[in-house]
Amino acid sequence: MGAEGHAATYATMAPVAEYLMADRNAEIALARSAAPPAISNDATVLILGRGGYETAAKGKNGFVCLVERSWMSPFDAPDFWNPKLRGPVCYNPPAARSLMPRTAKRTALALAGRSKASMLEALNAAVATKQLTAPAPGAMSYMMSKQQYLGDTGGSFAPHLMFHVPRADGASWGANLPLSPVMLDASHTQVPEPETIFMVVVGKWSDGTPFTRGEAHRH
Repeated sequence: MGAEGHAATYATMAPVAEYLMADRNAEIALARSAAPPAISNDATVLILGRGGYETAAKGKNGFVCLVERSWMSPFDAPDFWNPKLRGPVCYNPPAARSLMPRTAKRTALALAGRSKASMLEALNAAVATKQLTAPAPGAMSYMMSKQQYLGDTGGSFAPHLMFHVPRADGASWGANLPLSPVMLDASHTQVPEPETIFMVVVGKWSDGTPFTRGEAHRH
């Protein structure tokens, strides 16, 4: 599918039901698959309902696991409204404290039926009034689920760690340089929230099975 056709496919939000998972236990398991069991088994797990994310399991280690939906993407991403997108993520305690307000805000706006333009306006206002702030020091997250589906062109991508920092340029981390393991996806700089995400691919999925490059971008 060409870029124009792909974008047209998801030009507007689908019915809310298409973004929800009917099986509560399946969503809990998918959320936990974001990180190794030693982390995710003791994490708080959130699942998406029609009113937003709700606590499905209370944890004890400060981590928070959930399955992100498409509206967490950059606003110019062709999959922004793709109801098939599932992004299991597990936030460490600093990320959970400082980034969950972002997730809650975007989700509330999307479920209220707001357009992308209206969402963007609301998020810019929330940043200006400091309702949404930069990531806390040490904020990072796990995205190591073999079941991740990050878009029709991205597929499963790869097991990776994400490091959330206040606005920064790639050079400060040596990102995207030859043989550097650190990646900066330029699309993630095109978001209203005051953060930059650096990514590092790891060699195993959360279940311990090896990752091979041929698995990336599978559909």
